[in-house]
Amino acid sequence: MHRQFRRTLVAAAVATVLLGTAGALPAAAAPAHRAPAVIQGHAPKFVPEGATWDPAHHRFLLGSMGHGTVCAVATDGSVRTLVDDPDVLVQIAGLHVDAARGRVLAVNMDNGVGDRSTPATVGRIGGLGAYDLETGRRIFYTDLAAVAGDGGPHVANDVAFGPDGTAYVTDSFAPVVYRVGVDGKASVLVRDDRLAPQPGGYGLNGIVYRDGRLVIGKWDDGTLWQIPVHNPAGLRRIEVRGDAGALLHLDGLTGRPDGGIAGVTNALLGAGRDAEVELRSDDHWRTARLAPVRPWADLVPTAVTPGPAGATYVLSARLDLALAGKPADAFTLRRI
Repeated sequence: MHRQFRRTLVAAAVATVLLGTAGALPAAAAPAHRAPAVIQGHAPKFVPEGATWDPAHHRFLLGSMGHGTVCAVATDGSVRTLVDDPDVLVQIAGLHVDAARGRVLAVNMDNGVGDRSTPATVGRIGGLGAYDLETGRRIFYTDLAAVAGDGGPHVANDVAFGPDGTAYVTDSFAPVVYRVGVDGKASVLVRDDRLAPQPGGYGLNGIVYRDGRLVIGKWDDGTLWQIPVHNPAGLRRIEVRGDAGALLHLDGLTGRPDGGIAGVTNALLGAGRDAEVELRSDDHWRTARLAPVRPWADLVPTAVTPGPAGATYVLSARLDLALAGKPADAFTLRRI
């Protein structure tokens, strides 16, 4: 695969996030926040990648690959900018709201299709920013490619965090998972050749924190991996019971309240399929059970996120069109 095209693949992680609004009535009289079946929105060259739910403000947050911003999206599909930090942000990939600390964690990368992309930064950016949920103000920004220290290509992709606020970030162009403290100080949690992308390909993608472990999907081959955060040398591949081949092009992941994991696969590059998948484990993710795969109604789903009223949503923003140089203005968030 051509190296430049490989870099544009990083957008495969693109995901959409949506915002629910709350009434100003007292809690006893306030109506329950409904979970719409479908949320459709429009914004010029928005191309959202990461999606996360902000329960304190009853909204989703979306990361723009086109503009490098983080936006709030209401359940009516309207979009407004929350974070605009052009000094460091080029394109936003994964997002995760840390409600307890009043911040959103945003993964920064460059796949070459954003307004702020440059020849010097394409395939060379891996960063994590923390931003205030009220004001969008930067709390910290950490250059993860510098932390890797190998001078190679880097595209940070997705983020999860543990109860103490420590964040964990995947890198799609390097066999690396980063650890970032609440103060922004970072280190390499794992560097292992088993996590390397296939030649010319695109590797680590979605990540979920589960009971002291990280569960991580690899896009190019559909494998699942787990890392005990207090014993990263215990990295191991998760044995999947069921049609493990159905996880090819596994993209975004999100944790379920019952301990399971929901994810999406997509059919970019003529392989894989557009589908929603459900995973369960009874042995701390040494093995996993794959439920029957559900074909998805929207093309090229890229992310899964919690939403209002305990619902879960899947995002599609037609990443295939963005990779072809014709980004769509529309996006869809559909309830599972």
